Amino acid sequence: MQLALGAVYGWSVFRKPLSEAYGVEVSPVNLAFTITIFTLGFAAFAGGIWMGRVGPRTVAITSGVLYGLGIFLTSFADNSLTLLYLTYGVIAGAGIGLGYIVPIATLVKWFPDKRGVITGIAVAGFGGGAILAAQIAPRLIESVGLFSTFAVLGIAYLVVVVGAGLFMKNPPAGYKPPGFEPDTSGSSERSAVDYEFGAAVRTWQWYALWALLFLNVTAGISIIAEAAPMTEEITGAGTAAAAALVSIIAIFNGVGRFLWAALSDAIGRKWVFFTMFVIQAALFVLMPIIGTSYVVFTALACIILLCYGGGFGTMPAFAADYFGSANVGRIYGLLLTAWSFAAVVGPLLISYVHDSTGSYAPAFYIIAGIMAVSAIVALIMRPPKAPEAAGARTGEARA
Repeated sequence: MQLALGAVYGWSVFRKPLSEAYGVEVSPVNLAFTITIFTLGFAAFAGGIWMGRVGPRTVAITSGVLYGLGIFLTSFADNSLTLLYLTYGVIAGAGIGLGYIVPIATLVKWFPDKRGVITGIAVAGFGGGAILAAQIAPRLIESVGLFSTFAVLGIAYLVVVVGAGLFMKNPPAGYKPPGFEPDTSGSSERSAVDYEFGAAVRTWQWYALWALLFLNVTAGISIIAEAAPMTEEITGAGTAAAAALVSIIAIFNGVGRFLWAALSDAIGRKWVFFTMFVIQAALFVLMPIIGTSYVVFTALACIILLCYGGGFGTMPAFAADYFGSANVGRIYGLLLTAWSFAAVVGPLLISYVHDSTGSYAPAFYIIAGIMAVSAIVALIMRPPKAPEAAGARTGEARA
């Protein structure tokens, strides 16, 4: 399910063919992808709320229908950018958002003892979707044409996501894995309380988690948005080499989602975020200094995307640690709006600074500074402390 939904990250293979088909620059075409990601975050929140009422299966099936329909209808957008924005951007984006939250919120209930590992596996699937799309879509474009490719993919995505969605269900009430005893005493890493949605968003920790995700995505997506032209300008690489880098960093995006999430089970979520921010601060400083070599630049970009993926892999478990798993669908769903806003801010930041200065270096230094400040935010994190468990469950808790 996540592999099919994550194919949206393979958008770069459509950028040039679409700009040629419409006879426009890449920027107007790329707006479709921005709309998709922006819609995704808010749809994930809606999906989290809806899932609490009807269960994960209904939401997953609806996701597959909307996602598949949106991509299929894009095949009719051959003469209209506006229709591209509506179909690929709004309809498909809503389907992706509804579906993205389902496996994450469901799996943390089935695997409360392995929250980091299991959510890491789930979102690694989403990151891996770009690799799949990058291999399949170009061959389809060559064989059946650009807009017919969207029709084929739309049908395939509908079948895969709806089919996988049929298997989604919550565990029985009171379920726990054999040998697992929940920690009800609270600790430096977990609140040991299931928060209602209203109580969670009244804590400063929820907003701090939102900020951590927003800042991490802003850094990584700035690289994703400009990867190909950035590589050509900084390293002097050709178009083929720049395209290869896009595929390479997609692999690290997927690997990072599992790697960092699994590590967070051992060292703690906040220390994973702290480490990722410190690493990124250093790498963004180094990029304009030693990144003129294609090999070195690729290595630095891969590590940054490893951290980008790590944020998505670790954050669902982070939210479940702080607010419990009972209502994590809606709580984490709203956190994903950070992804929506970062998808706008990151690309705009790097493109504006580059266009203003004629170089990517100033943007890299600005992002490095942002990452340094972000590390401080990670350091101050601690679980919310409800006055009593009952208060948290009824939405009356205060941080």
